[in-house]
Amino acid sequence: MIQITDTQKIGVGFAAFGVAFLFLGVLLLFDKGLLAIGNILFLAGLALVVGLERTFRFFFQKHKLRGSLAFFGGIFIVLIGWPILGMCVEVYGFVVLFSGFFPVAINFLRRTPVIGLVLNLPFISGVIDRLGGDPSRLNV
Repeated sequence: MIQITDTQKIGVGFAAFGVAFLFLGVLLLFDKGLLAIGNILFLAGLALVVGLERTFRFFFQKHKLRGSLAFFGGIFIVLIGWPILGMCVEVYGFVVLFSGFFPVAINFLRRTPVIGLVLNLPFISGVIDRLGGDPSRLNV
């Protein structure tokens, strides 16, 4: 059984609140205050869950530098007051950074009861396979 420390539990809470604030910020027409708080909470939660050193190593690997610059640049643009442009840049950075996890996440979601039925519909399955969620590429 995996032991979860209290710091990691707090980090999960921070990350969850960060995602909630980001969602509310977008829902409320790109409210820059909510987006800024959401970004800060998400990054703090990530650092608490995996640790500062591993977080730093993840973001500053040589092949992920473009995604990291876009992600942090988007956060900076949101903080200086241009939320729509900042979120566009930030989403681009997020996709570049986490594109390696998407096939694994989609394959996991295909095995869940309700979401799996939707993702395995013919049209949706074809689109997802073209976007990188092809289950035949994984050795799972």
